[in-house]
Amino acid sequence: MHHHHGRLRTAGLLAFLFALLLLVGAIVAYATNMPIFLLIFGLIGVVSVAYSYWNSDKIALRAMRAYPVDRAQAPQLYQMVEELAGRAQQPVPRIFISPQPTPNAFATGRNPEKGVVCFTEGILNLLTPRELRAVTGHELMHIYNRDILISSVAAAVAGFLTTIAQMMMFTRMGGRQGGNPLMLVGMILAAILMPVAAALIQSAISRTREYDADADGAVLSQDPLALASALDKLDNGISRIPLKEDPKHDAHAHMMIANPFGPRAKQLFSTHPPMENRIARLKEMAGQP
Repeated sequence: MHHHHGRLRTAGLLAFLFALLLLVGAIVAYATNMPIFLLIFGLIGVVSVAYSYWNSDKIALRAMRAYPVDRAQAPQLYQMVEELAGRAQQPVPRIFISPQPTPNAFATGRNPEKGVVCFTEGILNLLTPRELRAVTGHELMHIYNRDILISSVAAAVAGFLTTIAQMMMFTRMGGRQGGNPLMLVGMILAAILMPVAAALIQSAISRTREYDADADGAVLSQDPLALASALDKLDNGISRIPLKEDPKHDAHAHMMIANPFGPRAKQLFSTHPPMENRIARLKEMAGQP
């Protein structure tokens, strides 16, 4: 595993996200003249993070209708995963397969000992063994870098901030703001801007972790060009067969190696960096222009 400036950037973004949560708590506490809201916000935030962290694997696997496979059912996958886990000197995760035709893969699990790597049938049919090995390296590094914890925290806090913003928009908060128009305007602006800021920070965290998993996975597999080739195929394959958009898939789309909804990858709030940028970085690692 390698250390990146991205680790420091991720820590800074998480700190900013929590600072935003405390700021919202302070605004609500002041507006309602009830300091208890600071404590309530903190407790709800902790509970949300804990629930997301402990259940992210079950939720994602259930949403993708994934099922576990053993060595007899998937000998090549087990060989890849065990070889790369041994190279990293880390625990071997469990392997799941999703019947989804869209090509993709994701990692989940609350720690390396409980790690899971899930492949869709689409990706197994699309990639060569060399490319699939490189993708496996990428997913393993998400587990070993504890990105599941980071993404769970970011998603839970961002979701909580969005919920509070909606409450502020539709609930009149009495108390100190009274007839103060500046306070009223400030609360309206906070309610509008908070979910936008939270979504931008969550997206920035996710993109940083994807770049780092690309780099670490390429080092682990010792084959950055294979990962670049796999990403190019996935980008084209998902454009042809995107994952159906619904809330159960939206909640774990950030876990996947490629944005599962195709064209949405280019949107401002996308949790994945532009594919062309990822491919260019991997080619640069391999010494290619």
